[in-house]
Amino acid sequence: MKFLLRLLTWWNGQTLGTQFYTFRKGQKVGEDAQGNRFYKTANGTRRWVIYNGEAEASRISPDWHGWLHHTWDEPPTKVALRHKNWERPHVENLTGTPMAYAPPGSLRQAEPTPRNDYDAWSPDKV
Repeated sequence: MKFLLRLLTWWNGQTLGTQFYTFRKGQKVGEDAQGNRFYKTANGTRRWVIYNGEAEASRISPDWHGWLHHTWDEPPTKVALRHKNWERPHVENLTGTPMAYAPPGSLRQAEPTPRNDYDAWSPDKV
């Protein structure tokens, strides 16, 4: 069953085709804090990532994203991206998860507070 999943699905990790291509042509460049591994071809024209777990693009930090998309030539393992002191650490997109942001008054809050920032229209108020 695991063999069929690896053969036919791409969201559960690398497929057998990707694993074979990585074995033949890939040169490992580095790994990020989440365990995602980054590769390139010998001439550097192709760059790709093998996700550690679910294939979710928002799990890639801006450092590695820039390298993957040829924004800069050197990977973060060689030349680290300068960060400002006000920048927060990278967090993947949490939309659709229980940890997603819920503003005050949202129905997803444990005890939603009633909103009184508008008056409902009524025909007798005209």
